[in-house]
Amino acid sequence: MVGNATENTYQDNSLLSKLDQGLTKIEDAMAFAGAMVILGLMIAGTFNAIGRKFFDTPVWGYIDLVGLFMVAFSFLAVSAMQRVGGHIRMELLVRRLSGRTLWIAELIGVLVALSIMCVLIYYSSTALVRSIDLGDTTIDREITIWPSKMWVPIAFAVLIARLILQMWGYLRLVANPDLTPIAVPLMHSEAEIADKEIHDTFGDDETEVHALKD
Repeated sequence: MVGNATENTYQDNSLLSKLDQGLTKIEDAMAFAGAMVILGLMIAGTFNAIGRKFFDTPVWGYIDLVGLFMVAFSFLAVSAMQRVGGHIRMELLVRRLSGRTLWIAELIGVLVALSIMCVLIYYSSTALVRSIDLGDTTIDREITIWPSKMWVPIAFAVLIARLILQMWGYLRLVANPDLTPIAVPLMHSEAEIADKEIHDTFGDDETEVHALKD
């Protein structure tokens, strides 16, 4: 059994763990793609500002492109955040629970999220198909919209896969609370969260970490 502090979960040789690790690679790739989109927009914004200020030649379709690419970085990393419990939620009550009661509460939350996502992926898919059929374009530069809308059902599909794995993970914990949590995010205390942020900043340099703590 291997604990992974970065991913906020544990791994072993079970099928659930292997599926979790495989989906993690997809989520990390999508999160990286979202980060690259943000970087690209920042570079484009710099060139747009410089071109408009000094050369009177702004980036072609910059406003339209920002609107289209915002969809990518808004949704591509959502499943990765669900995996590590990085999404926003109220934990005032959940933090007071433990054992089977905690896992039941977490399972209910995942089931609610899964039901909502099943509805959202249906409507986002129909919106994509409708956009393709109608040939939707942006108002200013008439850039085709459907490639931007395509990322929404893709991101939702990956998120649904993550929720299914988490449902599986919580079900096994409800059945036997003594099992090691697999494929589910774990809550940490404020001190543990601070330690993780320090580790993310300084890596394995123990000298700097302890110096900062002192």
